[in-house]
Amino acid sequence: MTQQSILSFIESRDMRIMQRVHRWKAPLWIRQWMLCATRGGDGWLWYIIGTAILVFGGPPGRHAVAESSFAATIGIFLFLWLKRTTGRRRPCAIEPHCWASLLPPDQFSFPSGHTITAFAVSLPLMIHFPELAPPLLFCALSVAISRILLGMHFLSDVVAGALLGALLGYSAHSLVA
Repeated sequence: MTQQSILSFIESRDMRIMQRVHRWKAPLWIRQWMLCATRGGDGWLWYIIGTAILVFGGPPGRHAVAESSFAATIGIFLFLWLKRTTGRRRPCAIEPHCWASLLPPDQFSFPSGHTITAFAVSLPLMIHFPELAPPLLFCALSVAISRILLGMHFLSDVVAGALLGALLGYSAHSLVA
């Protein structure tokens, strides 16, 4: 398979998933969960978690928050650059969504900045505090899934965001530790 045929395959899958998602009238509890998750991914959730870990986590908490902050900062610069470079339109700009009417934070889709940040912040925290891994992973996955279900991103945007965020989180742990 050539690079072009792989990209065409991914895009056609993304479009089919988008069309199904945009027509799905999700139950109210899922809609509320997705709205809360995406709003949490705007940053305030990570600030609250980071503050709690700074207060209660001792020296390991300070290291974990430093690593998470470093990874998230690099992630922001990376996703802003990638979005401008790729210029991929958001699903909500291509086809209307049946129940979500959020406005996107910018016009470009690839990669998901919310997802990069969620995984970049969560991974160092999970490494330092393995007992927090289940709720942190739940939060990161909720943010990622919400971006698809709310029509902000394609599946491939979110998968790329999760991989990049995890790589940044792990790299920050390795460099800062």
